[in-house]
Amino acid sequence: MRCRYCGYRIPEGKLYCENCGREVRIVPDYNPLDDMLTAEIKGEINGEADGYGRRQYASGNRNRRPMSDSERRRRKRELARKKARRRERRRNFLLLALSLLLIIAGVGAFAYMTSYIGAINKGNKALSRNDYTTAKESFNKALSKDNKRPEAYTGLSKVYQAQDNTDKAEQMFEQALKKQPQNVELYRACIEFYMRADLKDNIPTLLDEADSSVSGELSEYIVKKPTFSLNDSETYDDVQQLTLTAESGYKIYYTKNKKKPTTRSHKYKEPIQIEEGDTTIYAIAVNKQGVPSLPVKKSYTVELPIEDAPAVSPSTGQYNSAQEIVIKVPDGYEAYYTTDKSDPTTDSTKYTGPIEMPAGETLFKAVLVNAKGRVSGVTTRNYVLNSD
Repeated sequence: MRCRYCGYRIPEGKLYCENCGREVRIVPDYNPLDDMLTAEIKGEINGEADGYGRRQYASGNRNRRPMSDSERRRRKRELARKKARRRERRRNFLLLALSLLLIIAGVGAFAYMTSYIGAINKGNKALSRNDYTTAKESFNKALSKDNKRPEAYTGLSKVYQAQDNTDKAEQMFEQALKKQPQNVELYRACIEFYMRADLKDNIPTLLDEADSSVSGELSEYIVKKPTFSLNDSETYDDVQQLTLTAESGYKIYYTKNKKKPTTRSHKYKEPIQIEEGDTTIYAIAVNKQGVPSLPVKKSYTVELPIEDAPAVSPSTGQYNSAQEIVIKVPDGYEAYYTTDKSDPTTDSTKYTGPIEMPAGETLFKAVLVNAKGRVSGVTTRNYVLNSD
């Protein structure tokens, strides 16, 4: 026997090496890894769980013959091949899973691109780069999938607005709302279009014609009307001052020409003077966002007191010499007269100065007319001028 440490030949019966002094081991070294490796390989080959080899090792089978180096190498190669096959199967599984994921992603992407939201997003991207043809096609495609949601209408209105065709956008909303009078979000989209297009004056009429359930949901766009300080059910006998009021922060616009006001009409800053005659006032209140109220209309009548009848001289009677007929005309009035027994009007002869009394019998009638065309009572004189 040779010493396993220094190679010196040890005589029979010796228990230690005389050369290096190390102890001679008669029983070969036991390596537990050999048993574990053997059990692992056997388990892999027989399809048993890894735990089998460990249990077999734990059972204390220590009397088995140690593996040789060649057997150990062979079993390691078998285990390596087994692991390689497992890695191959795992790689194939991963490749299959990845392929399935790619297919699912492709199907999902296709479904998204052909969906309502996909069409809307495509339209918005086209709109952002001024590709109005693609944008219009995409929004119309979205409408064909769902004509109740507001995004497609909003997108189309932006396309029409960019093309300076707001009338087309308004017609689109009118037709859609006619078919869907309960669609609150569609009303909201129309209002937002009016806000963008500076057509806020159309909002109050839109909501006034809407169902109460819709207007209730959009109350933030409903502006209270202004109030008038004068009652329009009575006739006034003097010039009046009309005061208009609205909620705090609101502006007021009005007209006196019987036309409905807009935000480009007269802005109310001080009381409005109501002159003699008939005056119609329209007014709206406008909130901080520029949304107006419905217009309020009131008509007022002011009738100033008028002279009962003009003073005419000379008085009725017979005259033997020529006389001049004089009508007293107050400031702010004109006088008209007749000599043919008819009552005078503004179409009769206008008085401009003293009139020579005609010969014979004359029935002279005169009236006063103020600046508003109101006519006074008639003054009548019967003259007889003898020509002898």
